[in-house]
Amino acid sequence: MHEYSIASSLLQLAEEHARKHEARRVARLCVAVGELAGVEVPLLATAWSLVRERSLCDGVDLDVRRVPAVWSCVGCEAEIPAGGLLVCGRCGGRARLAQGDELILERIEMEVTGHV
Repeated sequence: MHEYSIASSLLQLAEEHARKHEARRVARLCVAVGELAGVEVPLLATAWSLVRERSLCDGVDLDVRRVPAVWSCVGCEAEIPAGGLLVCGRCGGRARLAQGDELILERIEMEVTGHV
């Protein structure tokens, strides 16, 4: 289950940034997961609930934004519908994946102590 290693990496990144900014805790973690990223979101959520315990992210749910797969033509950049031939209906060009394979830590919200 590679979702556990992904969750561990997310925790490590969140804690590094929180410590850098002298945060008391992480309040929210937002992640974009592409449809073709090979990540099972329910498994990632379960793994996250295990790794976050006794950390600066304890009790924080993972806010996941699912990103659909979008194909486009390499020639004319027209969007190519998924589920069919990956060839452009307009110019005959081949398709490329424009989005949908990403796994991005988009935002970390933290509670930071004020300095006097």
